[in-house]
Amino acid sequence: MIKRIFLVACMQILTIVVYGQYTNPILNKNMPDPSVVRAPDGQFYVYATEGGGQCVPIYKSRNLATRWRFAGSAFNSLTRPSFIKGGNIWAPDINYINGQFVLYYSMAEWGKEWNCGIGVATSSLPRGGFVDRGKLFTSSEIGVQNSIDPCFFQDDDRKKYLFWGSFRGVWGIELSDDGLSLKPGAEKFQIGPNHNWMHHGTEATMMVKRNGYYYFMGSLGNCCEGANSTYRVVVSRSKELRGPYVNRRGKKIMDVGGSYESVLSGNELVAGPGHCSQLIIDDNGDYWMLYHGFDKSDIDAGRKLFMDKVLWDNEGWPYIEGKHPSKGGAVPFFKDDTSNGIADVDATPDAYTVVCGGDNYYQISTPDNSAFTWELYAISGEKIKAGRAIHTQDLWLTDVPVGIYVVKVRGNSGSIKQKIVKVK
Repeated sequence: MIKRIFLVACMQILTIVVYGQYTNPILNKNMPDPSVVRAPDGQFYVYATEGGGQCVPIYKSRNLATRWRFAGSAFNSLTRPSFIKGGNIWAPDINYINGQFVLYYSMAEWGKEWNCGIGVATSSLPRGGFVDRGKLFTSSEIGVQNSIDPCFFQDDDRKKYLFWGSFRGVWGIELSDDGLSLKPGAEKFQIGPNHNWMHHGTEATMMVKRNGYYYFMGSLGNCCEGANSTYRVVVSRSKELRGPYVNRRGKKIMDVGGSYESVLSGNELVAGPGHCSQLIIDDNGDYWMLYHGFDKSDIDAGRKLFMDKVLWDNEGWPYIEGKHPSKGGAVPFFKDDTSNGIADVDATPDAYTVVCGGDNYYQISTPDNSAFTWELYAISGEKIKAGRAIHTQDLWLTDVPVGIYVVKVRGNSGSIKQKIVKVK
């Protein structure tokens, strides 16, 4: 009897560990335009628009919801794409195609809608070190104003497509088998309307196929005005990939005045929730969506990372419960099986990590939200600086001479010592 009670208690504890709870935002960092992929190592990697000195920051988590840890940056100053002079890298779209990680990205100058385009880069590992493969096209070359926000989609017949665009229209085109170029002879096709600025057109396209329908999800409104942002996620659907896409009332969205079906909009806690990621299906068959939004209690932090479960109504339309960001809930369920994955040098969940995120930038992180102390030493043993942090610590080497340094970290999870380099 005692043995049975002990076994039941252990099972109850295991259930708590496996399912657990998450709280929104799931990452208190500026993470605009998130895109997520599950790598063969079993972990989820989320990528975001560049900013704060990081050229496409990458974070990872084992359950999609908690313990996000910095994994690196897609590019550095030497590998950063440059086909648009003065351009910024926006809205990365990460995918695992034919055994490698393929990153589509926008390169654009704010407000210059003909001086932008879509590029592609590849890597054998998800945590950075991408090799740029150059542009797929620019706005002027493809004939689509404001060519941003790429979205890769592979159909059931394994044909590959790229969708992209903004308030000047959303378009698609077929790609080569490796996804690294346009298919020779392919012609673009339009699925989303070209409307006046922020009135009816969408951007941040995400394509989903479910139960015989193609769902065209996008974001409508103003993305970047802090508490005044009106961004929200909307959806239309079609029986054919190339459309026509319709709303719940069966009205074609390409028609002037056609309205979309609402999926998610802001509330008293979050402004401008939008630019949703790929939908992730967990091992219980539940759908999950990452997106960015302004936390109204911390507006200056930028667009933080949120997550919610996607539900489907009786007519097959997706929505978030209440159609507003939640405060959190039960984490997704994923079986803990990574035996066939790519080896990850810092996969141990209970260790500190010191990860390079670009030129002279490192981040120290813990496996939980506990406090730790850190110290930076010159190779000679001289202490340069030190501090105390909770969960993460940004470490910039801009104020020290070029050379090799040692970081020491101590806390509840033990201690580590790691060499780092100031390069210039």
